Amino acid sequence: MHCLSIPYADDLLVRSGKAPRELEEELRFLLALKLFELHRLSLGKAAEFCGMAKLKFMFELGRLGVPVVNLQDDQITDELQDD
Repeated sequence: MHCLSIPYADDLLVRSGKAPRELEEELRFLLALKLFELHRLSLGKAAEFCGMAKLKFMFELGRLGVPVVNLQDDQITDELQDD
């Protein structure tokens, strides 16, 4: 497995008001959320990426106003067509 290390200044930590581990978990979640929005990760893979259960990840998306159903226009058309 590959590992990404992102340095951040102390002022980010201070401004967040969080402990280092909490901030890092939030940043991992936000990265997973963005990758999901960009269709780079599925819902399940995004949840796994940030270490959350899928249901918890879905709840957090909804809390932030991010649609859980993340289909592109052509995918929606395919879903709505009768077979």
